[in-house]
Amino acid sequence: MSDETPDILHDRKAWLERAKTLSESLPFMRQYSDESIVVKFGGHAMESDDLARLFARDIVLLKQVGVHPVVVHGGGPQIDQMLKRLDIQTPRVDGLRFTDQETVEVVEMVLSGKINKQIVSAINEAGGFAVGLSGKDGHLIRARKLRRTKRDPESNVEKIIDLGFVGEPAEITPHILDFFRESDIIPVIAPVGMGGSGETYNINADTAAGAIAAATGSRRLLMLTDVAGVLDKAGNLIPEMTASQVKEYIADGTISGGMIPKVETCLDAVEQGVDAAVILDGRVAHAVLLELFTPHGVGTLIKGD
Repeated sequence: MSDETPDILHDRKAWLERAKTLSESLPFMRQYSDESIVVKFGGHAMESDDLARLFARDIVLLKQVGVHPVVVHGGGPQIDQMLKRLDIQTPRVDGLRFTDQETVEVVEMVLSGKINKQIVSAINEAGGFAVGLSGKDGHLIRARKLRRTKRDPESNVEKIIDLGFVGEPAEITPHILDFFRESDIIPVIAPVGMGGSGETYNINADTAAGAIAAATGSRRLLMLTDVAGVLDKAGNLIPEMTASQVKEYIADGTISGGMIPKVETCLDAVEQGVDAAVILDGRVAHAVLLELFTPHGVGTLIKGD
């Protein structure tokens, strides 16, 4: 009869399961070895201390097994909180926030300062070597003013909507990221870019992540969101879509609202050479590892036709 207690037997079983999981992950680790992965980090996962700590550990693990992660983060809720705290009113233009000079200064302070350094600190505390950047560093993101148009129902004329210092990537200069790739440094990027005259532009984090993934020839673009992924009309997760299917789902209304710009960002990245883009739930612990190192992943994978 064994002298081992039930607790010891239980612990041994748990250790064996962990060893089995690591063993099964090995082929996927080899698949992504020496590949760049761009991860857009935001939403609930960024606001939860526990999820943020797990995310940081996962990013460190990627680097340690030979993957080259690049983190691009958002910060909309934190910006709103700071604007409210400073009693800065931001007008809306057709539902979109107008960003004036005073507002963009707060945006840069929150994104490049507080949030960026929190993520850098979490990764470093988890054993990594992270460095915080904004798109202005090393001319990483050269930006241009984002122009939106709206058709006047009375005159049927397209009118330009001025959103102030809201921008979009005009050019990505990945030289500084190429340098980091050859080192043990994990770049953490705030989506702030610089215009041709030195002006600062606030850029949507999804858009910035997609542009950086394309410019660096990344193997994957991972977009962490607050939903499971892209859902069908019955509310079920769509595990994989081609570019043509994405366009069909947008046309028939399966993909609607705020999910449209996300999938369009993924499509743009794939069309510019990214192997595949994935929309996944950042509220799931270890979502990044589950997506990359398990057979079926946890989100919606978008690839070319």
